[in-house]
Amino acid sequence: MKYLILVGDGLGDLPIADLHDRTPLDFAETPMLDALCRNGRLFLTQTVPEGFSPGSDVANLSLLGYRPEDYYTGRAPLEAASMAIDLAEDETAFRCNLVTLNHGVENRVEMIDYSAGHISSDESRQLIEALEKECSTKRFHFKAGISYRHILLVKGDYPVMDTVPPHDFIEQEVTAPWLRYMQNPEWAQLLNKASNVLATHPVNLQRAEKGLNKANAIWLWGEGKLPSMPSISERFGLRGSLISAVDLLKGLGIVAGLEILNIPDATGYIDTNYRGKADAALKCLQTQDFVFVHVEAPDEAGHQGLLKDKLQAIEDFDAKIVTPIVSGLRSRGEEFRLIATMDHYTPLSLRTHTSDPVPTILYDSRELEKGSGQNFSEKTGQQTMNTLNKTPSDGETMLKQLLQQ
Repeated sequence: MKYLILVGDGLGDLPIADLHDRTPLDFAETPMLDALCRNGRLFLTQTVPEGFSPGSDVANLSLLGYRPEDYYTGRAPLEAASMAIDLAEDETAFRCNLVTLNHGVENRVEMIDYSAGHISSDESRQLIEALEKECSTKRFHFKAGISYRHILLVKGDYPVMDTVPPHDFIEQEVTAPWLRYMQNPEWAQLLNKASNVLATHPVNLQRAEKGLNKANAIWLWGEGKLPSMPSISERFGLRGSLISAVDLLKGLGIVAGLEILNIPDATGYIDTNYRGKADAALKCLQTQDFVFVHVEAPDEAGHQGLLKDKLQAIEDFDAKIVTPIVSGLRSRGEEFRLIATMDHYTPLSLRTHTSDPVPTILYDSRELEKGSGQNFSEKTGQQTMNTLNKTPSDGETMLKQLLQQ
């Protein structure tokens, strides 16, 4: 038996008037997801426990079967793990976004763009290398990641403060969190110097000439130390792989003991290499038991508030990930059990995550039981739970259901 978890990051949404009060998932053409749902089980999964922020870190940790209450230590250390950064006991990793800020009157600060226009990895690498050269100290070191997503390592103790994800404040004022950093002289010196280095860097001057958002500041958040977790193999006896374009997910896979399959031209957006991901999933299942495939594009479209892109991302997830993987396994005569779901909602109207329980398909290729008879959507997921008078499962329970444990 082969086991799969296919995740469309941020797939869920709220009803939209322009879609006749349907959600993008309900409106989009998703024939394979709908077929799997009609012939499989449909239920809700609570990926974000009460008291946790609805981030992809917490939610995907849940989808891998780990209770965040027991294992979550922060987002950045997971991303550091994916970058082969070994955190010392006295080191803390911070997520370091390259962002576009606007400093207005009366010291007001606005988050124009949490991703600096989805800056390319080549451009951002040059900027991070310049920051490491000009701004690093015995305490602070910059490590380059992908696109706008990077790491700052901090050695020793630091003032604890309430950091916030920049994607929660798109085109909103961020004066309060920015000033929290400015109140500490060491942080203020680092952030101000970083802004000065970025302002005159050739990469940003070229972006300005092209009318693109400049990466004119760094934004620090998601701090923590590396968690200690038992592997998927130790817990469930599975040998498997994780496929994602995102450092966070790769880091989760590493600490869970999964093989990380790096796909060329996997970008984390609608231009990602879908075929490469699907082919890699099928190949790994020739020799392994389990694969976790993550697609970031619906989430990114949700953060940007782009309906057209989110619809495309949802339809691409169905047509270019779910369909070829399922069809490939069927053509090989493989028996498999599959979860198709999302980590959280990223509603276009909010442009950030919510902690709603997510609709989840559990499909067994042997079709041993009566299916839900429903198409896949947020509404049908809730209706099914209401009909059955059931409450949402947590991620650990979901995974055990997949594995029939």
